[in-house]
Amino acid sequence: MNKFNQHHTLLFFILFIIMAIVPLTGQEKGKADSLQFIMDEFTIIGTRTTEKIIDIPYSVFRVDKKELAFGRKVSAKDVLADVPGLFLQSRYGNQDLRISIRGFGTRSNSGIRGVRILQDGIPESEPDGETVIDAVDLNSLGGVEVVKGNLSSLYANAAGGVINFVSDLYFPSNYVTLQNQVGKYGYRQNGFRLGLKNNDNRLLLTYNYRNLDGYREHSTENRHLVNAIYEMYLPKATLTILGNFVEGKLTLPGSLTRAEFESDPFQANQFAEQYNFKRNTKKGRLAVRYKLGLDNANNNEIEITGYGSVKELEMANSQFYTYSTRYSLGSLIRYTNKSEIFNRSNIITCGMEYAYQGGPITEFQNIYGQRGTSVEGEYVSSLGNLGFYFLNHINIIPEKFDFFLSGRYDRNVFNRDVFNPYRYTDSTIKFEKFVPKIAFNYKLTPVIAIYTSYGIGYDFPALSELANTPFSSNIKYSMNPDLVPQKSSNFELGIKSKVVDKQREFMRKLSVELTYFNYLIDQEIVPFAFNQNIYYRNAAKTNRTGLEFGFMSEPVEGIELVINYTITKFTYDTYKAEIYTPSGTVSEDYAGKYVPSVPTNILNFILNYEFEVSEEFSGLLQWDCDYIAAMYVDDRNSEKTNPYFYGNVMCGINYATERYGLIFYAGAGNIFDKRYSGFVNINEANKMFYETGEPSTFYSGLNLTYKF
Repeated sequence: MNKFNQHHTLLFFILFIIMAIVPLTGQEKGKADSLQFIMDEFTIIGTRTTEKIIDIPYSVFRVDKKELAFGRKVSAKDVLADVPGLFLQSRYGNQDLRISIRGFGTRSNSGIRGVRILQDGIPESEPDGETVIDAVDLNSLGGVEVVKGNLSSLYANAAGGVINFVSDLYFPSNYVTLQNQVGKYGYRQNGFRLGLKNNDNRLLLTYNYRNLDGYREHSTENRHLVNAIYEMYLPKATLTILGNFVEGKLTLPGSLTRAEFESDPFQANQFAEQYNFKRNTKKGRLAVRYKLGLDNANNNEIEITGYGSVKELEMANSQFYTYSTRYSLGSLIRYTNKSEIFNRSNIITCGMEYAYQGGPITEFQNIYGQRGTSVEGEYVSSLGNLGFYFLNHINIIPEKFDFFLSGRYDRNVFNRDVFNPYRYTDSTIKFEKFVPKIAFNYKLTPVIAIYTSYGIGYDFPALSELANTPFSSNIKYSMNPDLVPQKSSNFELGIKSKVVDKQREFMRKLSVELTYFNYLIDQEIVPFAFNQNIYYRNAAKTNRTGLEFGFMSEPVEGIELVINYTITKFTYDTYKAEIYTPSGTVSEDYAGKYVPSVPTNILNFILNYEFEVSEEFSGLLQWDCDYIAAMYVDDRNSEKTNPYFYGNVMCGINYATERYGLIFYAGAGNIFDKRYSGFVNINEANKMFYETGEPSTFYSGLNLTYKF
């Protein structure tokens, strides 16, 4: 056993013993069920039905509504930055965000991969797994639910986990809120929220406009976003209609070489300015969900959802000026039954999902930022995904020991019809996979649980990753016939506890979670460069081992302390790489190399002080800091980013009466003005790996609310 694993094992068992003993000794004999310990957190996405987080064998984190009331909301990084185990890299400080959970998502240089993104339970991820979080109104959230770890047995493209952004639909009275934020680098965000309700209906309507000049050259952004949710309550049923529309424009500064980064990290890539790198998007989505309880006890429930969207994209890079239209359709059916088997409570959930995306793509010459007349490529790409899943949760020892068995079958059909001067050339690739998972959850006390799981996961290629390479077994095919889904064997062991005792003066609140994981990845999909193009291949076997630790406490009333720490070791067990150079092909062995764009250590420290002057007037002071260790930038491990530390401060006040509300806040990010690489463009052909993180910045916000 190497030192890394020895240290992990030792640390795990030390913390395990401490966490198991301390809460137990704090209870009097016979009072384990005392009502002073309150467990009020539930999850839906973890099991696709409502269950207590303490009762399920997953690492679940909730970002609560009170944590979202203050602070800047430029990208999802501002909302998710304090979730233990997540590594977030923001491009240019805007909505372009890479989310990595346990290594899944690192290979994407544009958008999110390997992590399923939902908005109010509706897939925000495209059917092929790619996601850009541009249609979520971060200023109108009631919470965010994050489930880390392999959920491939319940969701498509969820090898790393699932994130669900939940709108603030359940408000106590009708209201209208005006939202305003301003800040450095031309940052301005304005909008409104309208909430209406009666006994049978609820409506949430939001509008948001954002403008950002950017802290780098050629990095402007503006966006209009409308979100609406209408919910109708019927006898034993709920009907929900969800819609959104987003129109945004981004200019992209591109990545830099190390020399350029060290000389001037805020400059734009010369090609980005020369060819006017940009991405203009228009996207709309409509979804309808019907949920019906089949009995008075709500032990049988069925849910039917349908949705559709249209996305138009205009994009320019150094190769092409591209227009694309993407149509998406989907449906979800879920049935849940709660009953007893051999006098043991049992919950079974099963369902079906269908998703389709497709549309035409036309590539023109990019003549110094202008669309040329010559068509360089024209094709229609599509993907159809059909999935069936089940989860059975049986309580073996009442209130103590639970067993989970789940599985999912997916059938993906990829199609790409390329137009040549005479006809379309049809290419089709099919993938069919079944993934099982077993898990156990044992409660040491009503508020402490240990859990473990083992499962198989498949990460399917995205449509953009299936472009054929010049080195494939059939170069006449428009899609790469050699690329297959990467397979992962996933083991997880953890302990979690959350105790709330509002009667105590010391340690009124305590939440601790520790998770050890080991993932073995076979046929890992990795990017490689040839002639300035990025292609993808199955090239590696990878061993991912890590430990995630999250701690939150309220030592005294009003003071909240949060410490999150993640340590990882992600290395290639085998990786025979073929490097294509102008002088020929070179073979290199990357066995033992570290996976790029993954820091070995992440530390997050937060200190909150909540104060209350009167029933109407309260506030929050916050200190938030992060340490990110160095990362390799390519599979060869030829270069590393520098480790970095940055701190943020924020102050907010909340004034609320029966009719009126006011929230004002001001803050500063990266107050020490550190220079660091906030995004790694891995395996870039010209060694342009670096994109600088946000420098010192200031912002403030004012929300005005009228309740009626």
